[in-house]
Amino acid sequence: MNANVQDVVVLLGDSITEFGWDPHGLAQRLAQAYARKFDVINRGFAGYNSEWVIPVFEQFFAKSQDQAHLPKVQLLAIWFGANDACFPHEPQHVPLDVFTTNLSKLVNYVKSPDSLYYSPSTRVVLITPPPLYLKQWNEYLAGVGEEPQGRSLDSSHRYAEAVKEVGKKEGVPVVDAWTGIWEAAGKVEEALRKYLKDGLHPNANGYAVVYDGLLKAIGESYPEIHPEALQSVFARFDEVLASQNLSKTLIKRNAFVTK
Repeated sequence: MNANVQDVVVLLGDSITEFGWDPHGLAQRLAQAYARKFDVINRGFAGYNSEWVIPVFEQFFAKSQDQAHLPKVQLLAIWFGANDACFPHEPQHVPLDVFTTNLSKLVNYVKSPDSLYYSPSTRVVLITPPPLYLKQWNEYLAGVGEEPQGRSLDSSHRYAEAVKEVGKKEGVPVVDAWTGIWEAAGKVEEALRKYLKDGLHPNANGYAVVYDGLLKAIGESYPEIHPEALQSVFARFDEVLASQNLSKTLIKRNAFVTK
């Protein structure tokens, strides 16, 4: 294990993922939870859909000639659907059947032994798009001088349900961000303002719902990589103070607790 790197959690998605570095965003919360255990890599691309990200994935997961010096991707969280669910006249739209094919392709890139990107150590989680509050989104667009977009709450829900079907088909857990935020809002569209900063992207409250759902999914499906199950890769301060052999104590160790 290279002492310069830790194993990683990778978040792959659109702007909802990219903005996860905002205070109390999903990436920020995960980075705090996995501090000194795994690094969190945010590969969110604003405006992208599930079609455009495939070449990006292929480059990111391209095999290196020196695998021993690369961190392992312990968790890949794939979060698409918000842009794919745009109406057909919008340039970001991806038909529902193509969207599900793209998600399956991304999952099997990692899971299939026949794939050039096969990574048996990588665990995969899918996340559904959140609900859309069109009134709030169009208010935001008007405020920045842009035209209304072809989106809807119903369309975001159809794509969220499609993510769940892909998860069932491919045997990977799904975080249902759509239902989680919708139910937190009491199933009232206007109440979505509490969880969405602009009608499309989650705010701190919305990210909290997704984060809780993701930690729950990890605990249920991949308990060995739940933050609470891991140890710091370098000794804690109290271990250093109590050490009788600092040169040994300060050697990097595996985040997985050995019994």
